[in-house]
Amino acid sequence: MTIEKCINEFGVDDIIFEEGSTGRELFVVLSGEVEIAKISGTSKTSIVKLGKGEFFGEMAVIDGSARSATAIAAAPNTKVMRVNHARFVYLVSQQPAFALMVMDALSKRLRAANAVSYRAAQS
Repeated sequence: MTIEKCINEFGVDDIIFEEGSTGRELFVVLSGEVEIAKISGTSKTSIVKLGKGEFFGEMAVIDGSARSATAIAAAPNTKVMRVNHARFVYLVSQQPAFALMVMDALSKRLRAANAVSYRAAQS
C-alpha cells in the first residue's frame, strides 16, 4: 500500500473515530490538531489536544480493544497517517526507538489519567 493511501484529511469537528468503535490502527498527526475527548450525550470533556508528530489510537492497535475516547479534528486541513497493526508490529520489531517512544507516551498518559482519578476520588 502506498503512503498516500494511508493519509486522510479532516475538517474542523470531523470525527476520526468514535469511542467504543473497533480499530486496529493508530494515527500520527501530520498537520493540524486532533482533540481526544469523552462524549456523553451533548456533553464533551476534552482529554488532550495533539499536534504535528504526536500519535493517538495506540491502545487499540496494541490490544485490539474498543476505542476508549473519540478523536476529533480540531483544526482545518488536519492530516493524519494511519498505521495498521501489521505495520505497527513491523515498526516495533525493526525500530526499538519507535517502541520506546510508544511506551513513553503510554506511561505519561497513564500517569496523567491516574492523577485525574486521584483528584476526583479526593473530592
